[in-house]
Parts: sequence; structure tokens; C-alpha cells
Amino acid sequence: MDFSNIQSYFKKVLDFLKKYLFLFIDWRERRVIRFHALPKWRKGVNSFLTILGIFIFYLLLVDFNFLWLFGKSPSISAIANPPQSLSSEIISADGKLIGKYFTENRKEVTLEEVSPAMVNTLISTEDRRYYKHFGIDFRGLVSATKDMLTGKPRGASTITQQLVKNMFKTRSQYSRGVLGATPGLRLLIEKTKEWTAAIKLEILYSKKEILEMYLNTVSFGSNAYGIHTASRTYFDTTPDKLNYEQSAVLVGLLKAITAYNPYLNPDRSKGRRDVVLQQLATNKYLTQQVVDSLKNLPITLNYRVEKPNEGIAPYFRSHLTKFLERWGETNGYDIYADGLKIHVTIDSRLQKYAEEAVQRQMRQVQRNFFAHWSGQNPWRDENGKELTNLIPSIAKRSKMYKSLSAKYHGNKDSIDKYMNMPKQIRVFDYDGGSKEFTMSSMDSIRYMNHFMHCGFVAMEPDTKHVKAWVGDINYDYWHFDKVAQSKRQPGSTFKLFVYAAGMLAGKSPCDRMTDEPFTWGKGRYAWSPQNASRSFSYANMTLKRAFAQSVNTIAAQLAKEVGVSKVVNAAHLLGIKSKLDSVPTLSLGASDVSLLEMVNAYSTVTAEGMYMPPVLVTKIEDKDGYVIYEERVKPKRVISYENAFLLTELLKGGITEPGGTSRALWNYDLMRFDTEFGGKTGTSSNYSDAWYVGVTPKLVGGAWVGAEHRSIHFRSGSLGQATRTALPIFARFMEKVLADKDFAHYRAKFPSEPKELIGRDYKCVDNDTIYEEPDSIFERIPIEALPIPDILLGNPEERTLIKETEPVSNGIVE
Repeated sequence: MDFSNIQSYFKKVLDFLKKYLFLFIDWRERRVIRFHALPKWRKGVNSFLTILGIFIFYLLLVDFNFLWLFGKSPSISAIANPPQSLSSEIISADGKLIGKYFTENRKEVTLEEVSPAMVNTLISTEDRRYYKHFGIDFRGLVSATKDMLTGKPRGASTITQQLVKNMFKTRSQYSRGVLGATPGLRLLIEKTKEWTAAIKLEILYSKKEILEMYLNTVSFGSNAYGIHTASRTYFDTTPDKLNYEQSAVLVGLLKAITAYNPYLNPDRSKGRRDVVLQQLATNKYLTQQVVDSLKNLPITLNYRVEKPNEGIAPYFRSHLTKFLERWGETNGYDIYADGLKIHVTIDSRLQKYAEEAVQRQMRQVQRNFFAHWSGQNPWRDENGKELTNLIPSIAKRSKMYKSLSAKYHGNKDSIDKYMNMPKQIRVFDYDGGSKEFTMSSMDSIRYMNHFMHCGFVAMEPDTKHVKAWVGDINYDYWHFDKVAQSKRQPGSTFKLFVYAAGMLAGKSPCDRMTDEPFTWGKGRYAWSPQNASRSFSYANMTLKRAFAQSVNTIAAQLAKEVGVSKVVNAAHLLGIKSKLDSVPTLSLGASDVSLLEMVNAYSTVTAEGMYMPPVLVTKIEDKDGYVIYEERVKPKRVISYENAFLLTELLKGGITEPGGTSRALWNYDLMRFDTEFGGKTGTSSNYSDAWYVGVTPKLVGGAWVGAEHRSIHFRSGSLGQATRTALPIFARFMEKVLADKDFAHYRAKFPSEPKELIGRDYKCVDNDTIYEEPDSIFERIPIEALPIPDILLGNPEERTLIKETEPVSNGIVE
């Protein structure tokens, strides 16, 4: 409500006085007209006017904080613009609510959106003379005073006064002044501030508006603020559908939100509900017969408390939070209290497909990993020796260890005793998301570090809108995001930037180099790159074939020829933001980068050389629907169309060239949708990191697979290389996307002919091949055939399932 117009405000004051004061008395006849509105204890008009004048004078003294005796009161400005904490909503690209930000989970509704049953129940119970008073119910106040004197204390606050307490916290947030320190006067002053603020509310707002504000602000417990959230929390319905028995439960809660909580104390809640229902009969809203029948009904709940981290795409929302908090701080908004609508690029359907693809593939990867290391611990050094200090070092960084260390003053024996003491612990499991076992904290850390992890992200190359984001296998147990937070060696996926530097230096896909041994540098700095096969073909092949088959020696020769600094520059041009070490091994992906960076850089190539940072938010609206932020970043050209076209030809070669590392895509149901693919695999040393970035004209996706610690990995390429671990995630995601008719716009082919003249040869045929590696036997074995070995310590029969335990820490310090 806008009260910037002073004339409008004073008109409201005069209207209020006319209604509640001047019409009491006919000044010409000197007699009371609406005498029934005055207290019964009047002795005459003059006495009443005297008392009224003194009372008003006292209210003014308190309200203006005369001589700082009473402390501050809510001002007219504060009441005209009342504070309201509203939850902000995250809306997906397809219009779905995927999450919220809030300190108080509240969504505003109009009074027309609340059922009459709820309104009647509220007024009947909390303030039956609501429409007859001006914020202070003197009849109720006198009655409450009499009851208190007879030993039956009860409240006399009107709905308006309760709204003041809810909105302005007059008993906690406003100073009490000099007299407020006196126990007897303190309560009187606090009550007086409620009265003055209530009168101001009645002046500035209509009865309907006050009811609306009250229903939107009051707490119903269980983190449910306002009638909209309360309806959802207790009955999974909307305010307009609340019936009388449901309304009676909610109104009954207002007396004591814990004592009368229907979930925590169902019997007490029913008793309180029946009292509220009886009030409806007493105040003639319902007949006694109807009330009696309602009292016989049980309370039927559909109870679910909404938590701040609920919703799909939790890793995306966690990353989004950092952006929004910075934006809010710069622009003066609080995402947790301002009721914003944040429209994001994530599509809930694509997110679902991504999560399904990750779960399906990682379940299989995990079974392979368990079988591969059956009976052994997987944390090994580069020579295969077990790293016996790894688990103890992780344990020392855990919350449990730190807590025990503080409790026992660092006494190692005591700490070790409790760290190794069996207890009931919930740990992650693919079946159902978690399981409860009897195990020690040390056992749980060992167990959790047997798991392989994953990240997947997909975006549109033209708009850079991020459409799906899966940061790991389970957010409840691993908060560390493998898409944007984690940085690992990209292996051969980094070769795109080596070849980009080559194209920028004038090379063409049809230029040739020989796969042969060579040494880069001298003495202690000498480096001799090896192929994954540990052999050399000595074939003179095109760069297109070398890129498709991921020949290490040729990538290294090309990097040496153009210069490592040019490779660094090319990577940064295309979108890599991480610091890159300008060393020879960079040509094979030795510097750590994030998955988000890699996918965005590949998108730059697919978008014909046009760069934009990843886009997460399209627009933000305030609580009134006004757009306060709109994404307006424009793409900029970072490499020429010709160079982007040539690099795209290289990416396409991964699936079309013999021995191409992306040819495994042919094994999936992808080729019937009239869509072209390209991509690049990457596997770091010892199979610690497996990457795949796949491209289509309309959608680019990338996956990373590995353990939390680089010392934990597969020992063979047949299980650990990217073709076996990361590529299937992209493939299974794209299977679902392309099969969905709602996403037919993602079915597309690269242009058969370039838009511009290409001055270099790219249509070359190379008869030399290196090898086509056969599929791993593990790819053909059904999941059920790979049992999970018993890696937990102790007898499996002694593991005890429990009903409710707190999940343990992931065992990792990110």
C-alpha cells in the first residue's frame, strides 16, 4: 500500500475518527447517538469524554516516546510498509516449482483465496467482535480483566493486535525506554504499543486487508508461516479448499503451536479442535447438530514439512544460491525474505532424464568397482601399494573426530576407542538411497570411500542455457558439486584446445603428422608422451584421424609446434577460466578444470565460435510481479566461423572415423532421430578421471566419473576408461531426450555445407588406422550378475536395521 500521498493519509484518519468518535455524539443535542459502542461503566458523556481524552493523551505519550520514557513504537511509515518475510520460488524453464529460499516459509494469498470456513473459524475463536471495534476491544478487555481477578486469566488481544505482535515484534524488537525496566510497567507499556499500532493499522487498512495480512503472517508451527503454507503442510491442500474441521485444527494451533500440533500431539490437538468447533456453534456460524457431527470425525492429516533444500536439481540450486546472494547483496534484495520468483534455465524434464541416466550408469559402474576390488581396499599409490594413512587422515577431518578430540582433549586412545565403537549408522546405498548398519565411524568412512562419483551437465550451445545439472550421485551424502566446484584433470578432452590452437595457427584437419615416439625438452625436464596402448603405429595420419582416435603423440607434437602458450590462450578463449600450467603435459590435459568449464568451452565451438558464460537465470520478478532482473548477456565471437567449423568437423570425426573414441554412441538408440553427434573422451593417468563431452547442434552435455580421491580408481582401461564409464551417461541422457516428442527441437544435424567459404581442406580420407578396441565384457554383463562384495567389517548377520538415524558425514572433507 502506498501512503506517500499525505492528503490520502489524512483523509483516512478523518474517516476513522468520523466512524469511531464523532458519530458517537450529536454535538448539537449534546447526547450520545451510538451509545451502545461505549463502555458499560460510563457515568455520563462528560466523564466518558474526560476518560477518553486522558486515554488518548496517554497513547500519544507512549507512541511519541515522551522524554524517552517508553521506547520506540512502530511508526506510521513502518505500518504503511509492513515487514513481511516471503519465500522466494525457483521456477524451471517448463514452469515447475523446483525449490524455495526462505527463513520463514510463507506465500501470500488474497482473502478471496481463503475458504469462508477458515475466515469464520478464525473470527469466531480469536475475535468475535472483529467487525465492531477499531483495534482495541474494550468489552473484551474488561471481561478479560474480570476473569483474571477471579483466577481465570485469558487473552483479550484482537486480531489486529495479534497482527501487530506478528509483524512488528513489539515485545522484542522495540526498545522499552526508561520506564520499561520496571516490571509492573513493562507489560502495560508493551500492551499500549500494541494498542497504538493496532489503531494505526485500523486507520490505514480495511478490515478485509487486516484479515488478509493476519492470515499471511501468523505462524502455524512446523515451519509453516501463513495460511497457504499451513494448508500444504498439514493437509496438502490449498486455503480455498479448507473445510471447517481442518480450519478448526489450524485455528486451534494458534493458542500453542507445539502443544496443539496435530502431528506431535494428536489427542491434545483434537481436544482443542473440538473447543474451536464449539465456538462456531456458540457464535451461530454452525448449528450444534453440525458441530456435534464434526466433533466425531478424526483428524485426517497429510503432513509434510517443507525444507529449504527440498526440490530437484539440488546441486544446481546450491550453485545458484551463490550467484543470487551476490546479486541480492549488490541490488538490495534478500532472496530468503523478499518473495522473489526466480526463473531458471533448468528444465525439470531434462533434469529428470539426466538424473535417471546418472543413476543407471553409476549403479553399474559401482558394481563393476566393487567386483574389481573385491576383498581389497582401493586406495593405492601409483605403484599399487595400499595407502594405509588415507582413511585415518580423512577421519581426522570428520566432525565426529573433531567432536571427540574436543571432548577428550586430544587423547588419542579415547578418540580411537569411540571412532571404532560399533553403533547404528545410516550410509548411502543405491537401493533406496540409504541403509542402516551396525558399524563404527571408521568403518563408515572406509565404506563411503569405496564409492565412485559423477557429474553431468547439459546446455544449449546457442543460448548457453543450462538445462540439466547433476552434481553427484546423492546430495544427502555428498554436497560437494562435481560440476562446478570440483576440478580434475580432463585428460584427452583437453585436446580440443590443442587442436584449436592448431587451427588458429592455420592448420587444417587434413594436415598430417606421424604417430611416433619423440621427446619434448632436455635433461630433467625431458618428457616422452605415450599412447594409451603403450605402442606407436608409425602411421602418417590426418589431424582429423588423430583427434578421433585420441593419439597422444600427435597432440603433443602439435602443441609443441604451435607453442603451449597458444594452447593456453585457445582454452581461455573458448571458455576455460581455471589457471592452466604452461607445461608440455598440458597438451594431454594435466591441469585441473571443472566440468562446467569444459562443457561451456565445447559449446562455444558448437555455437560457431560465439562465447557466452553459462546462463542459469533468465529473469527475476519481485513479489508484485515486476521484472527486476533479466539476462541480457550477448554472445561475442572469440574464434572465427571457419575455425569453429573445422573444430566441429574434428568432433564429428570421433563418431565417423574408424577407431574414433565416440563410436560407442552407435551402441545406443540415438541414430534414428535424424541427429548428428560429435564428442571427445578423456581418461587421466591410472584411470582416476574419466570424461566425456558430447555435442549435437542443439545440445551439449558432459560427464565426469571418478572417486573423491585420485588414489581410488580402476586398474584397467576395460573398466576405467571414459568409453566405459562417462560416455554412457551422455548417451542414455540423449536417448531419453531425443525420444521425447516435446524435445523434437533438439533433433538436428550440423550444416551439410558451411555458411561461409572455408579456405582449408577438411574433406579428407585417411586409410591408416590404429585400432578399434573391442567392447569390454563388462558392458555385456547384466547389472544383477555383478554382486556387491561384503566390504563392511564384521558379520553381515549382525547388522541391525533401525527406523530412524541421522545420516553420517560423507567421510570426505571437500
